[in-house]
Amino acid sequence: MPLDRTPPLNSLGFAKAPADTRVVVAMSGGVDSSVVAAMLAEEGYDVVGVTLQLYDHGAALAKKGACCAGIDIHDARRVAEDMGFPHYVLDYENVFKDAVIDEFADSYLGGATPVPCIRCNERVKFKDLLETAKDLDADCMATGHYIQRKMGENGAELHCAADANRDQSYFLFSTTKDQLDYLRFPLGHLPSKNDTRALAEKYGLSVADKPDSQDICFVPNGDYAAVIRKLRPEAANPGDIVDSDGNVLARHDGVINYTIGQRRGLGIGGLADPLYVVRLDADKAQVVVGPKSMLATRTVPLREINWLGDAPLMSKSEWPIAVKVRSTRPPIDAILRPISDTTAEVELLVPEEGVSPGQACVFYDPDSSRIFGGGWIHKG
Repeated sequence: MPLDRTPPLNSLGFAKAPADTRVVVAMSGGVDSSVVAAMLAEEGYDVVGVTLQLYDHGAALAKKGACCAGIDIHDARRVAEDMGFPHYVLDYENVFKDAVIDEFADSYLGGATPVPCIRCNERVKFKDLLETAKDLDADCMATGHYIQRKMGENGAELHCAADANRDQSYFLFSTTKDQLDYLRFPLGHLPSKNDTRALAEKYGLSVADKPDSQDICFVPNGDYAAVIRKLRPEAANPGDIVDSDGNVLARHDGVINYTIGQRRGLGIGGLADPLYVVRLDADKAQVVVGPKSMLATRTVPLREINWLGDAPLMSKSEWPIAVKVRSTRPPIDAILRPISDTTAEVELLVPEEGVSPGQACVFYDPDSSRIFGGGWIHKG
C-alpha cells in the first residue's frame, strides 16, 4: 500500500508549507490587522500587506479614531517594514465614494439609517480588494475581523467570534460563499481583545497600544449630519414636525438632524406622553413623530438577501432562526419566510423597537454559533 505523501494542512488550511502559501493581509493600520500580518509572517507565510486609501489623504492625516486614514497608512507600512514583508497602498477613493459614501448620503436622506461599514466590506474590501489579492497570486486573503470561518460538511461556514463582545458578524453578513472560500479570519477564535494586544506586544508592534477605531472612517466624531450637509446641502432645509395624521406640531432645521427612535430635542412640550421620531420623509422635509408604541415592529421586509445555509433558501416556506436587527442588540427569535432567492419577510416573535429601513437583519442558527447570512431592511 503506497504511503500518503500529502503534506498536512497548514494553519490556513492548505496542504503545503507556509513559505509556499501566499496570503494578502488587508491592513487598516490598527492593532487587529497588524497582529494578523505579524502572526502569519512569523509562521513563515509569504505575506503581502495591502492598505486601502479610501478618502482624501490630506484631510485624513490629522484624523484619529477611524480606519484607513493617513496616520493609519503610515502605521501599516511601519508594521510591514518591522516584520519584513512587502506592503502596498491602493487608491480606492473613487470606488469608495461611488460604492459607499454616495449611497450613505442618499439612504440617510431617504429616511433610512445606513450601515456603511457593511457596504464597504461587501463592495470594496471583499470585492475589489479580494480580486486584487487573486491578481497577486495569493492563495487567500486574511483580515483582522472578529468572526470565525469553520469547515462543515458542505464547505466553509461563517460563525460568530469566540468573544461575543468583539463579534463582527452583523457587519459581515453579506460575505458570499465564494468569498468565504477565499477569506481567512485568524483572530476570530481568540477569547478577548486583550489576547490580541498581548500578541501585538509579543511581536513588538508599534500599534500595540493604539486605541480601537470608533467612528465610521469618513464621519469625524460621529457627526453624520455634518457629512451629509456637505454632500447633500438640501438635506438641511427646514420643514415640519408632524404627527402620524399629518398635523403640524413644530418646525425643524433639517431631517438630517434626526434619527428613528429619537426622543430628545424635538421642541415639543406640554404633552402627557413623550413623542418619538417614528419616520423621516426627506421628500416632504417632514419628521414624523408618535408614541413609543409606534416604534414596535413585528414584521420586517428584506431584500438583497445573502443566504449561507446548506439548503436553498426557497426549499422551505419557513425557517425558524434568530435575527439581529441592530449591531448592538443580541439575536432574538424569529421566523424567516422567503419570497424569492433574494427577498423575504421576517416575523419577530417579540416586537422590537427602532427597526429602521437601511439597516441589516442578520440570520443566526438558534442552536449554534453559525451565521446564515442576512438581508437589508426596506420600507416594504
